[in-house]
Amino acid sequence: MNHPATTDTAATGSFLKQPRAVWAVAFACVIAFMGIGLVDPILKEIAAKLEATPSQVSLLFTSYMAIMGIAMLVTGVVSSRIGPKRTLLTGLVLIIVFAALAGSSNSVGAVIGFRAGWGLGNALFVATALSTIVSASKGSVAQAIILFEAALGLGIASGPLIGGLLGEQSWRGPFFGVSVLMTIALVATAFFLPTTPPQGRRTSLADPFRALRHPALLLLALVAICYNLGFFTLLAAGPFALPSFDIMQIGWTFFGWGVLLALTSVVVAPRLQRVFGTLPTLLAMLVLFGLDLVAMAVLTEHEAAVATAIIVAGAFLGVINTLVTEAVMGAAPVERPVASAAYSFVRFTGGAMGPYVALKLAERVGVHAPFWFGAIAVGVGVVILAAGTATIGRALHADAPSSHSPAEAEAELVGDLA
Repeated sequence: MNHPATTDTAATGSFLKQPRAVWAVAFACVIAFMGIGLVDPILKEIAAKLEATPSQVSLLFTSYMAIMGIAMLVTGVVSSRIGPKRTLLTGLVLIIVFAALAGSSNSVGAVIGFRAGWGLGNALFVATALSTIVSASKGSVAQAIILFEAALGLGIASGPLIGGLLGEQSWRGPFFGVSVLMTIALVATAFFLPTTPPQGRRTSLADPFRALRHPALLLLALVAICYNLGFFTLLAAGPFALPSFDIMQIGWTFFGWGVLLALTSVVVAPRLQRVFGTLPTLLAMLVLFGLDLVAMAVLTEHEAAVATAIIVAGAFLGVINTLVTEAVMGAAPVERPVASAAYSFVRFTGGAMGPYVALKLAERVGVHAPFWFGAIAVGVGVVILAAGTATIGRALHADAPSSHSPAEAEAELVGDLA
C-alpha cells in the first residue's frame, strides 16, 4: 500500500487526538471486520444444534461473500448519490437487523439467508468507512489510514476470539453480540458524525464491467478467485478438521491466524515489496500458501499440525491481500474505486462457492479433500499469475491514476480485507 509521508504524521501530532465522530466510525469498523472470522468457532456447533451438514453450514460464507461481491458494484453508486453518512448508517442498520435475525433463527436455511443480508450491510459500511474517517479526522491522511488499519487488524484478529467467547454460551451469542455492538456504533455515528453530502463523480453500474476489459485487471481478478477459493476453504473446512477442539480452542487457533494476517498485511508486505518487487513476492506467497494447504491435506489426521498450518497461513494471506490489492490499483487506467469494485465483484462472487464445494468433498471423499481442492485452486492461480506476469507488469509500469484522494485510499485498503 502507498502511504503518505510519515513526516506529515509527525508534524500534526498524535493520531489518537481525533474527534468523537472518528472514534465512532473506527469502533464500528472493528465490529464490521470481526464478521470475517466471527462464525468460525461456532460452525460445528451450528451444524450440531440445527442438524445441518458441514456443506450446509459452509453456505454461511457463500451467501455472505456472494452478496458482498455483488453489493460492491453498487456501493459507489449509492454513496455518490446519498452521501457517505447515510450510506454508513444504512449499512449499520442492515447489519444490526440481519445479525439479530440470524441469531433468532431456528433453521440453517434462515441463518444462511440472514447472513447474506449481513453481507450487504457490511459492503455498504466498509466501502465508505475510510473516506469518512479521512474527512472527519484531524491531522494528515496518514494518521487516518493508521487508525483505519488499526481497526482492521483488531477486528480481524479479535473476530474468532469473540466468536469463541460468546459461542461458548450459545451459538446464537456471536450474532446477538454483533447486533448489540453495532447498535451502539449506529447511535454514536448518527450523533457524532456530521452530515456528509455526496462528493465526486456519480459512478454507474457499468463502470466496473468496463474496467474488466483491461487484461491486467482481469488476470488479477482471476488470480483472486483462485486465491479466495483457498482462503475461504481454509476458513470453512478448518474447524471440521479439528474434531476434538472445543469452541474456544478453535477461537484461539483462528485468533492466531488473524493476528498474523493483520501484522503481515500492514508491516511485512510493504517491506517484502520494496526488496523483491510486487509480482515476485506475490507469486512466492501464493506458492507458500498452496504448499501450506497441501500440508494440511497430508497431515489431516494430526490436529496439532492442522492447527499450526492454519495459524501459519495467516502470514501468507496477509501479504497476498496487500500485494494483490496494490497491483489491482495500478492495473488499469481507471479510478481506483472503480477498479476496486470490479476486482471485489469478481473475486467474491467467483470464490463464493468454494466453501460449499470444499465441504461437499469432505462429506463424500474425506476430511482431507477440501484442502486438496484449495491447494489445486491456488495452484491454478499461480499458473495464471506466472503466465500473465508480463502483461500485468507492463500495466503496473504504465501511467496510472496518481492522485490519492480519500476515496482512492479507501479502495486500496478495503481491498485488503479478504
